[in-house]
Amino acid sequence: MAHVLGYDATLELVSAAIDEAGDGGPAIAAAVHALKQQMPAYTWVGVYLLDGNELVLGPFVGKPSPHARIPLGRGICGAAATEKTTIIVDDVNADSRYLACSIETRSEIVVPIMLGTEVLGEIDIDSDRLAAFGQDDKTLLESIAQRLAPHLKAADRTEPM
Repeated sequence: MAHVLGYDATLELVSAAIDEAGDGGPAIAAAVHALKQQMPAYTWVGVYLLDGNELVLGPFVGKPSPHARIPLGRGICGAAATEKTTIIVDDVNADSRYLACSIETRSEIVVPIMLGTEVLGEIDIDSDRLAAFGQDDKTLLESIAQRLAPHLKAADRTEPM
């Protein structure tokens, strides 16, 4: 098992990885890999990028997802992007919005990546444990989303992702 740091140290590590990687896909991949390494309860870590009215799967770590494209408003991911708010689901089997990716998944957190009021994408994390995500996870992931946003916006102006 990977060495697990506290939330503050994890935020520092992920932020440093993002800054070192630069913009766009490399920044996302760095964040996803660092989070997965430091947070063993996070069994699937990925980022979806907003493309028109769809969320498109970007870098991720975990089992392949059957959901490479998710329309806005569909599933928990689509709801979080549409509502521009973090959504925590303690038991995915009790939430009718859940789009099944893995039969092992028990809980999910989805955090929009926003610059101002513009949604650029979102961080999506699944866990094989019920109620795996709390306020500390929400705070950590919202901070990481804030740090990713300018890197995505800068890449958006210079290269397709």
